[in-house]
Amino acid sequence: MRPLPVPAALSVVVLGGVASAAQGLVNAELGERAGDPIVGAVVNNLGGCLLVLLGLVAVPSMRAGLAGLRRSGLRWWAYLGGLGGAAIVVIAPFVVPALGVAIFTIAQVAGGSLGGLAVDRAGLAATGRLPLTGPRVVGALLGIAAVTLAQLGRPVGDLAVGLVLLSVAGGLAVALQSALNGRVAAAVGPAAGLAVNFAVSTSAIAVVAGLAGVLVTHPSWPAQWWLYGGGLLGVGIVLSLLVGVRAAGVLRTGLALVAGQLGGALLLDAVLPGGAGARLPVLAGAALTVLAVLVAGVRRRPPVRVAAEREPEPDGRLVG
Repeated sequence: MRPLPVPAALSVVVLGGVASAAQGLVNAELGERAGDPIVGAVVNNLGGCLLVLLGLVAVPSMRAGLAGLRRSGLRWWAYLGGLGGAAIVVIAPFVVPALGVAIFTIAQVAGGSLGGLAVDRAGLAATGRLPLTGPRVVGALLGIAAVTLAQLGRPVGDLAVGLVLLSVAGGLAVALQSALNGRVAAAVGPAAGLAVNFAVSTSAIAVVAGLAGVLVTHPSWPAQWWLYGGGLLGVGIVLSLLVGVRAAGVLRTGLALVAGQLGGALLLDAVLPGGAGARLPVLAGAALTVLAVLVAGVRRRPPVRVAAEREPEPDGRLVG
């Protein structure tokens, strides 16, 4: 399957960012009501795995894609992208209460932007090597500035250096996840990339949950059905990232995702009961992130070669 045109692909990623904002709200609410924040991550990934399994049963092309993994020629490490998603899901519940949402978000986006530049430069994504140009660096910095602007007025916790660095590492892990999943999707199709992501991330989260004894404590399961929809949203997010990375690389895909997250947060705050309402800093941050996506896509023009001026020979012929 050919990649979508870049504007269309990035539009899909923005929608994935809106879904990401809703997913974060749903998983956090589920974890709070269940009495353990990791419960939301476990339910999220189990729900995603269930949807993938249903797809494998119902869609022959998904099964064909998985069957093609053996012939893909990919190295073993290309299948580990799901670990990046598992890492940020596990890190967030422990870091956010200490740092606050604002610092965690800024640090995560900073890590994702730096990671996007790095993995694009290294050629880990299916797009191949993308040069470290001025516009790409400026776009990454604008993305960090946009998220910082959007967090104005949010509560700030203790600035523990170790936790800030851990949040940055979470952002780097997400960038690596996007690159490796995109590599698998380019080789055997998006459906196989989606299945591999959820198989790896769910396994990792299950190990963490087992070590933490989450399910042994018998969490309280709320009755609201919509709290269990994180897996459906997660499938849409991962698919949008697969589409975006293949067309535009990791950096611009990550920035487009952040634009959607800020826009989604703005929408949720405006429509949900008890929401904070439309906040000007979030609106300005979302607009600045869109600008970052555009700036990061600016390409340097190749130098124009001017033909050497030709001088006439004595007989009138031109030579050059």
